[in-house]
Amino acid sequence: MKPQSVGDPRSTYDRIAAHFSKTREYAWPEVESFLDGRAAARALDLGCGNGRHAELLTERADAVVGVDLSRELLREAVDRARERGYNGTASFVHGDAATLPIATDAVGLAVYVATLHHLPSREARVRSLDELARVLAPGGTALVSAWSTAHDRFDREEGFDTTVDWTLPGGETVPRYYHIYSPEEFEADLAESALQTVDSDVSSGNCYATVTASDD
Repeated sequence: MKPQSVGDPRSTYDRIAAHFSKTREYAWPEVESFLDGRAAARALDLGCGNGRHAELLTERADAVVGVDLSRELLREAVDRARERGYNGTASFVHGDAATLPIATDAVGLAVYVATLHHLPSREARVRSLDELARVLAPGGTALVSAWSTAHDRFDREEGFDTTVDWTLPGGETVPRYYHIYSPEEFEADLAESALQTVDSDVSSGNCYATVTASDD
């Protein structure tokens, strides 16, 4: 078997997709709270994984698209949508968060959670935030999250790069690249991008921000 490239989230998540999906059954409470009272004609789940948040978005939008870099996770998402009966509303597309295969101003509602921190450089992370801004329609809103130094497992104040192993059922460990954000750095990257921050917070060890596309 080829060794995993720590800087390559696609090969990492292709390798662990089936097991990872089994551990990601439910939507995050923070996403549920964000979506409460919001709706749109079209919605986006960026870094959709197995589609658990895309499923939630189908209750809030007429059409939902999930985008992920891992084709194996996309297969899990398609299977989940078919099994749960929302495949008529949700579709899933292979794509890179830093170069989205989505039209400009196409979505009114988006979630971009637990994915930004896997992009291997600040340039790519800010570019992905710019891409989110590009695809948001005027008046559209998104939720962005990333792992934070505020998490109990980290004892650092400044942002840093690390790897976190995923252990498969047979005992094989697969390293996953993370950039762990300090809250200040998270806000700085959002400010550097074409997004406008409406509010930001830290919850359950993650940085969160509600954002819109900048008027500039």
